[in-house]
Amino acid sequence: MEPRAAQLRRREGLGGEKEDRPSREGKPHFGNAECPGNNETHSGPDLLQWTRHMQAVKTQLLEQAQGQLTELLDQAMCEAIQAYPPQDRPVPSIPPDSLCKTREPSLGKRKVFINRKSLLDELMEVKHFRTIYHMFVAGLCVFIISTLAIDFIDEGRLMLEFDLLIFSFGQLPLALVTWVPMFLSTLLLPYQALRLWARPQSRAAWMLGVGLGCMLLAGHTAVLSILPIHVAVEYQLPPASSCILVFEQVRLLMKSYSFLRETVPGTLRARGGEGIRAPSFSSYLYFLFCPTLIYRETYPRTPNVRWNYVAKNFAQALGCVLYACFILGRLCVPVFANMSREPFSTRALVLSIMHATLPGIFMLLLIFFAFLHCWLNAFAEMLRFGDRMFYRDWWNSTSFSNYYRTWNVVVHDWLYSYVYQDGLWLLGGRARGAAMLGVFLVSAVVHEYIFCFVLGFFYPVMLLLFLFIGGPLNFMMHDRHTGPAWNVLMWTMLFLGQGIQVSLYCQEWYARRHCPLPQTTFWGLVTPRSWSCHT
Repeated sequence: MEPRAAQLRRREGLGGEKEDRPSREGKPHFGNAECPGNNETHSGPDLLQWTRHMQAVKTQLLEQAQGQLTELLDQAMCEAIQAYPPQDRPVPSIPPDSLCKTREPSLGKRKVFINRKSLLDELMEVKHFRTIYHMFVAGLCVFIISTLAIDFIDEGRLMLEFDLLIFSFGQLPLALVTWVPMFLSTLLLPYQALRLWARPQSRAAWMLGVGLGCMLLAGHTAVLSILPIHVAVEYQLPPASSCILVFEQVRLLMKSYSFLRETVPGTLRARGGEGIRAPSFSSYLYFLFCPTLIYRETYPRTPNVRWNYVAKNFAQALGCVLYACFILGRLCVPVFANMSREPFSTRALVLSIMHATLPGIFMLLLIFFAFLHCWLNAFAEMLRFGDRMFYRDWWNSTSFSNYYRTWNVVVHDWLYSYVYQDGLWLLGGRARGAAMLGVFLVSAVVHEYIFCFVLGFFYPVMLLLFLFIGGPLNFMMHDRHTGPAWNVLMWTMLFLGQGIQVSLYCQEWYARRHCPLPQTTFWGLVTPRSWSCHT
C-alpha cells in the first residue's frame, strides 16, 4: 500500500497548487526544500493544525507498519510451530491464545485491519475530482428540471411524482418486521452454540453440547433460509423491500459463518486447557453491525464520531436512490414498457441493449457510490470502525481479475478467506484454478439468487454472464495487461454487460405483467416469458 505521505505529495501535485507549509522549525516549506531566507511566519492555529495533521500521518504509518510486521511474525511463528518437533519428540502444548489458533487451514495472507480512509474521501480532497462529483449532482438537477418541465407542459402543474419510488419500497414495514427474527437468530444461536463447544466438561457432556450446538445452528440456518423467502413470496414484496431482505439474509449468513470459522478451530483445539473462553458477546454484537464480513475480536477504532459526516453520507445515499428512480423512469420505462407488445426482432433487441448501456452504467456507479461508499462509511463512522477500505481503484483496472478484486473488497475478502484459501487447503495446496473456479461459481450463484429474489422470477442472465463471459475474461484479461487500451476495453465490456442486464431484465419484467400465466407451473416460472409474449 502506498505510504500516506506519498499520497499527500501526489495529491498536491494533482491539485496544481503547492501550499506553504511549516517545517519542524516553524519555517515556511515549499515543496521539498526549505527557504531559510524567507522571514514569512505562519499563524499559531495554522501551525498547530499542520502539526496535528503530521502527527496523525505518523501514527497511521506506524500502525500500518506494525500491522504488516505482526502479520509476518504471526506467519513465521505458525510455520515454526507446525514444523516443530521431530517425530522422536513429544508435541508441545499450544496455549489457547496461540497465534495459529483460528487460521490453521490457511495457505495465504490473513486479513489485516488498519486505520485508513476510503479512497473517494481522499480523492474528494482534490479539486479536480470534486468537479466530477459536481457533474453527477448537476445531472440529477437536470433530471428534476426535465421532470418538472414535462409535467408542466402535459398537466399544467409543477409536481414531482415518486410513483416508482413508492411502488419499489411498498410494504417496507413488513420487511423490517421480518428482519427482527432474522437478526435475533444470528445474534443468539451461533454464539450460544460456540459457548456450548467451548465449555470444559466430560466427553459425554461435551458431545451432548456439540449436538445441541448443531441443532441451534440448524435452527439459525432454517430461519435465515426460509423466513425471508416465505414473506417475499407470500406477500409479493416489491423490488426494494425484497432487496433489503435478501441483502440482510446473505449478510447475516456470511457474518455468522465468519464468526464460527474464525473461532471454532481454536476453541476446539484448546478445549480442556486453561484459560479457555469464548469471544466476548460485545465483540460479536459489534461485528454484526460493523462494515466487514471478517470476524476479529478487536478492530482499529477512530477516536470520535463525526455526525455531520454520517448525515452527509446518508443524504448522499438517499440522493442516489432518487437518482436511480429518475433514470429508470426517464430512460428505461418508456422504452421497455411496451416492447413486449411488439413482434420480436434481432434489430429491436440489439437496439434495446445499446439504449440500455447508458442507464445501466449509471445504475452501476450509483450502486457503488450509494452502498460501498456512502452506506458503509456512515456505519463505519457511527461505530468508529477504522478500516474504511471497502473498495480500491477499480475504475483504473486493466484486467477483469483486478476489477473483481477491487470492486467490492468487503465481499472479496470473505470469498478469498473462506472459499479460495480454504479450498486450496482442502485440495492440499494444489489446483489453484479449481479454487478460483469455486469462487466464481459461489459468486455467480449468489448473484443470480439475489436477482431472482428481488425481481420475483428466474431469468439466469447474471449467472450466464458470470460463468461464460466473466470467468473466461478473468483468465484472458490478466494482470500482465497494463496499457490504457486494456482499461478502455474493460470499460467497454462493462457498458455492454450492464446494457444486456438492464435490457433483458426489463423486458422480462414487463412481459410477465402483460402475459400472466393462466396456471402456475414450475416450467412456467422458470421459462423466460419475454420470448413468447407478444400481445
